[in-house]
Amino acid sequence: MGSRREGRELALQALYQLDMRPDEDPSRGLALFWSHFDGRDEAQAFARELVDGVRHERERIDALIGGTAQHWRLPRLSRVDLNLLRLSAFELIGRPEIPASVTINEAVEIARRFGGEDSASFVNGVLDAIASALGAKAPQKPSGTE
Repeated sequence: MGSRREGRELALQALYQLDMRPDEDPSRGLALFWSHFDGRDEAQAFARELVDGVRHERERIDALIGGTAQHWRLPRLSRVDLNLLRLSAFELIGRPEIPASVTINEAVEIARRFGGEDSASFVNGVLDAIASALGAKAPQKPSGTE
C-alpha cells in the first residue's frame, strides 16, 4: 500500500474518532491517535494535512457535500461515508496537483474496504459531483471527437 493511501486511511480513522467523541478535546484526541502511528512519517504527514484541512474547511466542505448528496442530509450519512467524503473533498480543494480521478478512485477503494455495501457507488457519485462543481474534472469530449 502506498503512503498516500495509508495516509488517507489514517485520516479517515482520525476524523471518525473525532466525530464519535465530540465532547473530547480534538487536539488531545488527535495527539493520542497520532502517537499510535510513529514511524509512518510520509503517510502520517499526508493524513495530518487532510485532517487539519477538513477541520479548517469543514463548513465549506459540508456545504459541498450537502449540495451534491441529493436527498441525503449530513446527519443521515454513515460516519464512515461522511468522513471519507470530507477528506476527499478537502483533497479536491487543497491538493489540485492530485488529479480528481485519482482522489475519487482512492476514495472508492477505501469505501469498499471500510464502508457499507453501497458506500463505494455513493461516494463515487457525490465526489464526481463535487469535482464537477469545483471545476476539478477534465471536461468530457463529445464522442467521436479528438
